[in-house]
Amino acid sequence: MNSTMDASDQTTYTITELAKEFDVTTRAIRFYEDRGLLKPARNGLTRVYTPRDRVHLKLVLRGKRIGFSLDEVREIMDMYNSAPGEIGQLDYMLDKLAERRAMLHRQQQDIELTLKELNKIEVQCRQRLAMMRKQSPQSQIS
Repeated sequence: MNSTMDASDQTTYTITELAKEFDVTTRAIRFYEDRGLLKPARNGLTRVYTPRDRVHLKLVLRGKRIGFSLDEVREIMDMYNSAPGEIGQLDYMLDKLAERRAMLHRQQQDIELTLKELNKIEVQCRQRLAMMRKQSPQSQIS
């Protein structure tokens, strides 16, 4: 990654660097910026991202991957800097993780039931087809 250094000797990133690092489009990063999840500085028309912006992007992408809405991600990030701070943020995060886990378990059960039903229907179709072919051998087409 080609990081640049600003006057305060702090690492900064361009939108292109972050897009490449996290394998997202620059359009997605601009969308997260429009939603208030990222707040890069500007150098003329160029966006300048700090290590904090990089961490925020990482959190947004992780939250999306585990099924959080962007509003939930924002709420979690906002809690870090307000009372009760990181403790409240972590408590909230644990509650959200438990909710997400429960929902995924329900979906997993639904999928398992659907697969069982598909298997049952498939067996019935194959049995019926075999019976029909035995009754009418001349209707078999290769």
